[in-house]
Parts: sequence; C-alpha cells; structure tokens
Amino acid sequence: MGLNIKPLADRVLVEPAAAETTTASGIIIPDNAKEKPQKGTVVAVGNGTKEEPLTVKVGDTVLYGKYAGTELKLEGKDYLIMRESDIFAII
Repeated sequence: MGLNIKPLADRVLVEPAAAETTTASGIIIPDNAKEKPQKGTVVAVGNGTKEEPLTVKVGDTVLYGKYAGTELKLEGKDYLIMRESDIFAII
C-alpha cells in the first residue's frame, strides 16, 4: 500500500469495511438507513508505548466501537485513526 502515514505511539490507522448494501434475506438497504461499519482492516500502526507494546499488526481485521476514532480522507479513501484501546477484538 502506498500510504505515506505513520501513526504515533498507540494509534492505529484502519480502513473501514464497506457498509452492507443488502440484508441476509436480500432486502436492499437505502443509503440513509445504512449503519456505519464497526469492522475494518489495519493499514498502519504506531510503535506503541514503553508500558504497552501494540498487539495489532498491519493486515489484521478488527472490530471497534461505533464512535471510535477520528475520520480522515487520504488519497480519496476514508480511514479512521484510533487508539489501540478503542479496538475490541481481532477477527
């Protein structure tokens, strides 16, 4: 990946997964009813802190809180930058 960004300390850059467009039964979800995805792929990680090294690595698929992180747009794509403590689990 050609991103030229390096998160600091315990921060992680995540590319959110695409929002679901249909339900399991095939019903199409309109744009105004789509929920913000709560899972994504880690694309960059910081170095961690002396007290706590990072446990996630680039390429991990993670679950995070609904309002976690700060949204940013880089090279036309949407990303979230968040602390590792905002991540609930690695899938």
